[in-house]
Amino acid sequence: MQNRGMIYGYARVSTNGQDLAQQLAQLEAAGCTKIYREKISGASAERPQLKRAIGALDPGDVLMVTATDRLARNTRDLLNILHAVKETGAGFRSIAEPMLDTTSQLAEVVIAVLGVAASWERQRIVERTSAGRAQAKARGVKFGRKSALTSHQQAEARRKLDAGDTQRSVAALFNVSQATISRLQERP
Repeated sequence: MQNRGMIYGYARVSTNGQDLAQQLAQLEAAGCTKIYREKISGASAERPQLKRAIGALDPGDVLMVTATDRLARNTRDLLNILHAVKETGAGFRSIAEPMLDTTSQLAEVVIAVLGVAASWERQRIVERTSAGRAQAKARGVKFGRKSALTSHQQAEARRKLDAGDTQRSVAALFNVSQATISRLQERP
């Protein structure tokens, strides 16, 4: 395939606290004429800017990313995206993995191997996050929203419920939702 068409870039970070600047600079330096960008988890199937980028591709165009993990986090997702790019007649390139050029015969083998590596790395991230969460819990860190009621208020609300008051009336007394009182009854 001759790549005489446009070179489109796709830049992605997982959270609003992260910055796209480095990816944008790399993609611009690589010759991208238009760069689609978004701040959304790679694990999410709904990435509107990626869909727009693929939808803009014409035969001979190239979709470029700084690294395959910016495009997908698991093998199936990567292969589906690359198939969609191929269906448009366009090619795909990764700056960090220069051997990834879907216009070559070896590319499909390399893409499969890199997809497995991306999936493995994603699993490692999940494992490290879970381990960190477990360590924090062991240190006494509380997760989730702060309770709407103090422990004294919770005890008082339980007493009122045990005395026969309705969830609705107890919720109104403490100015909280009925669901808050309902969850109190579910907990031991």
